[in-house]
Amino acid sequence: MARYSETQTVERGGFRIKVPESWWEFDVRPESRDDSIRRMVDERVRQRTELAPYRDTYTEFLRKAAADAWKSGALYCGCMAESFGGDTPITGSVTVSMVGGRKADGEPLSTDPAVIAAQLAVKEAKREGDSWRKVTTVDIPGVGSAARTYGVEDIAVPGDELGRTIRAVLMQTFIPVPGQEGKVALVAGSSQVLDLAESFFDIFDAITSTFRFAE
Repeated sequence: MARYSETQTVERGGFRIKVPESWWEFDVRPESRDDSIRRMVDERVRQRTELAPYRDTYTEFLRKAAADAWKSGALYCGCMAESFGGDTPITGSVTVSMVGGRKADGEPLSTDPAVIAAQLAVKEAKREGDSWRKVTTVDIPGVGSAARTYGVEDIAVPGDELGRTIRAVLMQTFIPVPGQEGKVALVAGSSQVLDLAESFFDIFDAITSTFRFAE
């Protein structure tokens, strides 16, 4: 994990977060993201020619990540796409979204981490290879307590009329936004490289721990 020791700070409206320096970030808007991703992949391949065989794989992964981030209302989407000498590139992403909700009577939903955690469903794997989800609360330094889910889950493919799913390593952390009722910052990390689930949980946790609200 030494190659992830160097970080860059990303600042957006209302928050900042640190991600590994080698990660990709790009414009997620539909009208410009494809060109942004193409130029970014071209530049990365020029810098590291050993990535050339994976150009199409990287491009497809980044386009999907950008589309999913846009649909979720993400304010930030960062992705890793690395080759470590194997047949398949290692890919993962982290998004930050500001989300909120209200009850049927119009009252804002509680952002208390204990209340959120109590409302999130735990899923136990009944046999090896099943999907699973754990729920907990964590302390974000300088921010406070937050609810979190993590596991290996089956995620619905956005816009798929057949209701298909993809299995992914997923961590979601719900951080209450100070002074805004019913609103949380959702930091979500995901990867389809299931064999590296524990490593990705460590990476996503480390990135999330750098989240801070802008003053």
